[in-house]
Amino acid sequence: MSTDPVSADIPICSAKGCRAAAVWVLAWNNPKLHTPERRKTWLACEEHREYLSKFLGVRGFLKDVVTLGEWEGPASGGGRGSAADG
Repeated sequence: MSTDPVSADIPICSAKGCRAAAVWVLAWNNPKLHTPERRKTWLACEEHREYLSKFLGVRGFLKDVVTLGEWEGPASGGGRGSAADG
């Protein structure tokens, strides 16, 4: 039986199909769905940080971009999702 080479303990990029280690946290919310203080998160590798930031930014969803080491997100408002096709 084979195992996934990326451990579940290692955060990976949220870009579709990417399995690279995450370096960045993109905090966002959709004002039509979330309260203003709520923050959802996507993770990004170096290669996809700009793309994912632009994807969220043009929709007015992007609130903050910080390194994974700097992230101190709210326990109730997080949630890693997958990036939409782009």
